[in-house]
Amino acid sequence: MSALQQLRTMTTIVADTGDLTAIARLKPMDATTNPSLITKALVHPDNQAMLSETMSRHKGNIDAVIDALTIQVGCNILELIEGRVSTEVDARLSYDTDATIDKALAFMEAYQKAGVDPKRVLIKIAATWQGIEAARYLETQGIHCNLTLLFGQHQAIACADAGITLISPFVGRILDWQKRQQSRQNVPVSDDMGVQSVKLIYQYYKQHGYDTQVMGASFRSTDQILALAGCDLLTIAPNLIDELAAMDDSVTRQLSPEMAMQMDKMKRVSLTREAFSDAYQQDKVTQDLLPKGIDGFVAAREELSKALAEIR
Repeated sequence: MSALQQLRTMTTIVADTGDLTAIARLKPMDATTNPSLITKALVHPDNQAMLSETMSRHKGNIDAVIDALTIQVGCNILELIEGRVSTEVDARLSYDTDATIDKALAFMEAYQKAGVDPKRVLIKIAATWQGIEAARYLETQGIHCNLTLLFGQHQAIACADAGITLISPFVGRILDWQKRQQSRQNVPVSDDMGVQSVKLIYQYYKQHGYDTQVMGASFRSTDQILALAGCDLLTIAPNLIDELAAMDDSVTRQLSPEMAMQMDKMKRVSLTREAFSDAYQQDKVTQDLLPKGIDGFVAAREELSKALAEIR
């Protein structure tokens, strides 16, 4: 079996793309998108007719158009996969709990009108305190959430306490940060802070019986991916999925609930908002990367807004 085939026996593989052609070819169980990926998918020449029709229907209201296109892309993806699609709330709302809830409810209403089973949708929200609190409420309403831009253990702990369905720790962005901070061109996977972060989160969740699933994200290499073989889910860009499919290396499971239980017991922690804020202030990685990640998603939305404005 290829490395990809072996990995599939241990881990649910998710396609990190909004490219329908790639999803149809790769046949992942789930798919996840973000504004950057949505933008790339929608500015493709083949989608210009759909863009024009949606613009006309919403009378040029750019925010309404982007929301409608986001749902349309989600529906198109769901026609190609058996599992779930993650649909991201406008990153400009990342520090507004009520607005995030309202947007998520509007998305779910739109999906239901399109005939989509709510169980097949994950609402994707940045893992700020406000975002986690919004997701806490949504989960009580039966709306499942994927907390993204997750870089620190404190974020993961708060998500588990909030009963979140799934989290997406960003492996590659942590590695990028590590390289910059340490002035290193190459970091072996055994010393990779991104990989280590996911392993610690996984260990903590399994040792304390949390149902929240861990989905490693933002990979830079197949080495990082294989170092997390056995993680609940891994969301992988198409080019890296292709690399794994071409590899015949033997894949060894690195994570399992049983392995986690055999490791030193991690203390269970519950964070108040103040404790969460204190942990954030002590975590340089999250301090640097969370705001930048939100800004990047906002910028991607602005890029799409400009492209849509030109259609008018």
